[in-house]
Amino acid sequence: MVKMIDLKKLPYPVTGNFETYLNAFGRMTPLPVTYSDLLRYSAAVALYDKNGEDTLWSTVSYDPSDRREVMAGLVQTYAILRSEGDGSVMEHLEVDRIDLCMYGNSKPFRVRIVNTLNDNFDYFYVKLADASRVYGLELEQVLSPNDITFFVDRNTLIEEHIFGIPGDLFIGHYMQSNLNEVRLAKEFVKFNERCFLRLLGDMHSANFVVDITVDFEENSYRIRAIDFDQQSYEPRRHVYLPQYYKENNPIINLGMKHLTPESVRQYQTEERTLIKKRMKSSDFRLKALLSAMEHDPVAPQEHVVQLREELAEHHRQTSFLECASMGSLVRENLAMLWKAKEIQL
Repeated sequence: MVKMIDLKKLPYPVTGNFETYLNAFGRMTPLPVTYSDLLRYSAAVALYDKNGEDTLWSTVSYDPSDRREVMAGLVQTYAILRSEGDGSVMEHLEVDRIDLCMYGNSKPFRVRIVNTLNDNFDYFYVKLADASRVYGLELEQVLSPNDITFFVDRNTLIEEHIFGIPGDLFIGHYMQSNLNEVRLAKEFVKFNERCFLRLLGDMHSANFVVDITVDFEENSYRIRAIDFDQQSYEPRRHVYLPQYYKENNPIINLGMKHLTPESVRQYQTEERTLIKKRMKSSDFRLKALLSAMEHDPVAPQEHVVQLREELAEHHRQTSFLECASMGSLVRENLAMLWKAKEIQL
């Protein structure tokens, strides 16, 4: 097993051409509350799950002088996220809880919004607007089968909650019964392909969810990334392949048990075909996104140099050696869909 990520990721601001791109495609909007506002909490208490296990999140509270402003701003933010800012349909909503995760790079706040009429609830996240994270979200929108809603305002990123069973929880508790092992293994092959082609890293089981759809005969599965911190940042090729993370081994073992090399190639080809269709249908948007990313330093230059050498060796294509940025490497990696019928991982 290869050691994957050595150091904490450096943050990069959203500026210049990328800011222009986000504004053009409706991702920039003034927000009533910022990440810095939420940092003014006065106390934090560890949050435990229903089994008494530490969730690694802490529930934060605010002094009365700040609380009203923060809570009102968060409800308004939820209105922007869900109803284009129409607060008239949000009068029965209130903030039930604000949690902070001190583990990892992004230190996100998770806001729980409750409908006071029926106790239904939803979540959204407030994070620092790191450029590579935002590139990851936008690439998810353009290249994956999933829609995702988020907004940026200066140093603040607002993300919707992505529904599904957390991958580590799924592996620990949902793989013992009523599991279609072949369909899950097939979906992991496709997920592995999506991550590698757009260079999204760190997809171990805690960073994706499994969305289960009950069909009339069998369950279907969709694996969705929920953490985009490691979009095109690390220098090693293996970081961008979920198949190399030991946390994912229980699902990987299903593939080794049920899938032949021929079926793996079939599922890879299916996913590449779908990605090519998405690239064609959003051609203008993707070109604008990659143009901004090519000129944006979202990783140390030594990371770019090492990754381009590894990708050039992997694909046997010297064109990677001419890439000067992570954005250029993403573009060239996607271009391989047209240069070769098969990409062996």
